[in-house]
Amino acid sequence: MVTIKNLEEIVLIKKSSQLVSKMLGFLALEILPGRDTLYLDKLAEEFLRDNLGIPAFVGLYDFPNTICISSNEQVVHGIPNHKPLYEGDIVSIDCGVLLNGYYGDMAYTFNVGDVDSATKKLLEITKRSLYIGISSCKIGNYIGDIGYNIQNYVEEKGYGVVRELVGHGLGKNIHEDPLIPNHGRKGLGEELVEGLVLAIEPMVNQGTHRVKFHKDGSVTTLDKQLSAHFEHNVALINERTVLLSTFNYIYDSLGIKSKEEEPFIF
Repeated sequence: MVTIKNLEEIVLIKKSSQLVSKMLGFLALEILPGRDTLYLDKLAEEFLRDNLGIPAFVGLYDFPNTICISSNEQVVHGIPNHKPLYEGDIVSIDCGVLLNGYYGDMAYTFNVGDVDSATKKLLEITKRSLYIGISSCKIGNYIGDIGYNIQNYVEEKGYGVVRELVGHGLGKNIHEDPLIPNHGRKGLGEELVEGLVLAIEPMVNQGTHRVKFHKDGSVTTLDKQLSAHFEHNVALINERTVLLSTFNYIYDSLGIKSKEEEPFIF
């Protein structure tokens, strides 16, 4: 069942989304060769709790940690451990938080040191597909329009878009209806209406779209090529599509200049 939010609720969801955004900005400076992912998880938990947030992933579907950290061929749901990161790796960090009764949930894929040009291209295409999906979130469009436009762009560029894992609604629960596939057909699915809050999150593989599910809950590409994952929280409010989360804290930490979010400022 889809839950429509009012402006007050959307403001509270934005506060949760912004807390995750700030945490990722804080963590960005710690993603270095030699760091182990359990150390990053500890920093993330401390940051969220110090800011009155409750880590949302702990215990969710039996996940044991605050953040999902998925490296290289891992698509999602990687479990933090003592294995160090290496120069040239990529690492996706996905995190949810509960604050004031509402959830925020976002993800970003980071370089570990310098990466090669093919890896940079994968990250650029995946992030671009996220904004294509967000631009498709318009009142009067349909869920299928979002997935169709993401899939069409990704496959035109020669990459595989994961089909088994999807975006979702967001609010008093971290996973709500509607589900938002990153593939699909125009005009199908539920109509997008005022008051929807959505987590859009394309997962894009360097090779095949096919994935493998593991006993620990993690997911990897079937062909062991790289995968990237970016996620934003958006709301349909006042006949506009607005961002509730932001990558700007990450960009500030890393010295990146970007105007990509300007069309969606809340």
